[in-house]
Amino acid sequence: MDGFALWPDGPWMETSPDAEPVCTDSVLLADFPSLRGVTRAADFGAGSGVLSLILAARSPAVHIDLVELSGPAAGVAERNIARNGLSGRLRVLRRDLRTLTEAETGRYQLIVSNPPYYALGSGTAPASSRQNARQEASCTLEELADSAARLLGDGGRLALVYPCARLSHALVTLTAARLEPKRLRLVQGRADKAPGLALIECRKGGRPGLRAEPALILKNPDGTDTAEARRIYRMEEIQ
Repeated sequence: MDGFALWPDGPWMETSPDAEPVCTDSVLLADFPSLRGVTRAADFGAGSGVLSLILAARSPAVHIDLVELSGPAAGVAERNIARNGLSGRLRVLRRDLRTLTEAETGRYQLIVSNPPYYALGSGTAPASSRQNARQEASCTLEELADSAARLLGDGGRLALVYPCARLSHALVTLTAARLEPKRLRLVQGRADKAPGLALIECRKGGRPGLRAEPALILKNPDGTDTAEARRIYRMEEIQ
C-alpha cells in the first residue's frame, strides 16, 4: 500500500481512497489535550487513525480505542496500527459510538473527536462515502456528547475541534450533557483573519468556568508558518 510518514521517523499513514486525507483539524486537535496521567483514551469517529497515531507518538503510556463505523476506513486504521507496531496499545472498534457501553470499553480518562461539522442537508452534499465524516448523517453532536458522558469516568475529559460558525451550538450541547467546557482556543489562519476553528476541552461533571486561551495563529504576516505551527507539524524535524 502507498503511504507516507507524518514526519521523519514518525507514524506511517496509508494513502487510500477509503479514508479522509490527513487534515489540519486532526493534527491541531492531537496537540491540544494534555496526556499527563492518561492511560485509557478513545477516538470517536477515528477514520484512518491519524489523530490516535499522533497521540500515541506523544505518550507511550496511552492506550486508545479507535471507534469507527465505516468498514473501509476502519480497515485502513487497522493497517496503519499494524504498520506502526502499535497493536499492543491501539485497537479499532468497528462500532457505532452511540451503542457502546461501559461493559465493553471500561471508563475512559480522555475522549477525542473530530466530528462531522455540518447538520445533515446543509451546504453541498458530499459524496456518499464521505457523508458520515462531513455531515451528521449517522451521529449528531448531541449523540456524540451523550456517548462521551456515558463512557468517561468522573472528571474525564472530551476534546474536540469544531467550526466557529457552530460554536454556540457546541457549547450549549456539551453543557447539556454535563460536559462542562473548561478550555477554548480559537484557530486563525493569520492574525488579521477571523478564526475558523475552535479547539474545545470539556470535563465531565466539571464546575462552570471556561478559560479562553490565546488564539492559535498558523501563518505569519509574510505567509510563512508561525513557530507554533512549525512545532505542531514537527517541521523542524523535516529539514
